[in-house]
Amino acid sequence: VKVAVVGAGVIGLSTAVCIAEGLPFSSVTILSEKFSPDTTGDGAAGILIPEQRWFRDTFDHLRGIIETPEAPEAGVFFSSGNKNTFPSDPNPYWANHVFGYRAMSDREMRRFPNHKFGQAFTSIKCECLRYLPYLPIFYIDWVVECCQFGFSSCCLVNSYDVIVNCSGLGSRLLVGDEGVYPVRGQILKVHAPWVKNFIGGGDGGGRAYIYPGIDYITVGGTRQVDDWRLEVDMKDTEGIMERCCQLEPSLRKAQVLEEWVGLRPGRRNPRVESEWLQAGQRRVILVHNHGHDGCGGAGEEESS
Repeated sequence: VKVAVVGAGVIGLSTAVCIAEGLPFSSVTILSEKFSPDTTGDGAAGILIPEQRWFRDTFDHLRGIIETPEAPEAGVFFSSGNKNTFPSDPNPYWANHVFGYRAMSDREMRRFPNHKFGQAFTSIKCECLRYLPYLPIFYIDWVVECCQFGFSSCCLVNSYDVIVNCSGLGSRLLVGDEGVYPVRGQILKVHAPWVKNFIGGGDGGGRAYIYPGIDYITVGGTRQVDDWRLEVDMKDTEGIMERCCQLEPSLRKAQVLEEWVGLRPGRRNPRVESEWLQAGQRRVILVHNHGHDGCGGAGEEESS
C-alpha cells in the first residue's frame, strides 16, 4: 500500500509513523512544503493540557518515552503546575489521566487574587524542536513539495493508494475546507531558570500562560482569530509580559531570548474522517486529520 501523508507538523509526522508501524508492508511518503524546525509546532510550548478525550492515549504514549533513556533526546518530560480557569466540572473526566489532580486550596489561590479557582496536577511537556527529529522516520520517504493544485490532481491520485491530509491551515487551499481559519499566536521565549512550575489558562482565553521548558520558558500569548499576520507585534509583546507578570512577578527580571508568531489551524471541530477521491478512472481513499487548533502542537501552546 502506497500512502502519502501531506503535512510534516507533529500531526503529520505522528500519523506517518503510526501508519508505517501499523502497516509494515506499506510505503509511506511525507509531502510538505516545510519541515522541522520551520513548522508551527516547533515554536509551541507543547504542554499537554487535557481538552479532548484523545488526551489519554497521547499521555500514555509520551509517558512511555519518558520511561526510556531517550527522553532527553525526545524533549519529553513531566511538568507540574496549575490552571486557574474555572472548570465546568469540578471533577473532570481527565482527572485520573494526569498525575496528582486536585483543586487548589484557598491558601494557594491567594497567590492569584484575580482568580477564584485553580487545578493543580502533573502533565507532560513535549517540545517539538526535539520531538519531531526524534520520531523514527528513517523508513519514511521525504518529499519537499507544495501541493498547489489540490489532492484531486492526477499526480497524487495516480501515485498513491491512500492520501492522508494533515496539512492544517493548508486544508483551506488543498481541499477547499472553508471551516479552517487561522488563530494567530504570539509567544516569548525567556530565560528565567528560577521558574519551575507551569501556570496555564490564567485568563481563560489562552492569553496568559507560563510553561518552563528544557532551554527556556515559553510565555504567552494571543488567540487572534482570522489574523494571518506572521510579524511580531510589539503591543502584543507588551501585553503578554504584563499579563504573565501578574501571574509570576519575578518574570520582570527575565531575559527575553526570542519572540515568535505562529498560526494555529482553527476549526469548529477537528476533522478526522475519510472520503473517496475520484480522478478519472482511479479512486483512492482520502483521510482527513486536521483542524486541531492549538491541540496539534501550535497551541495555547498546547497538545492534547
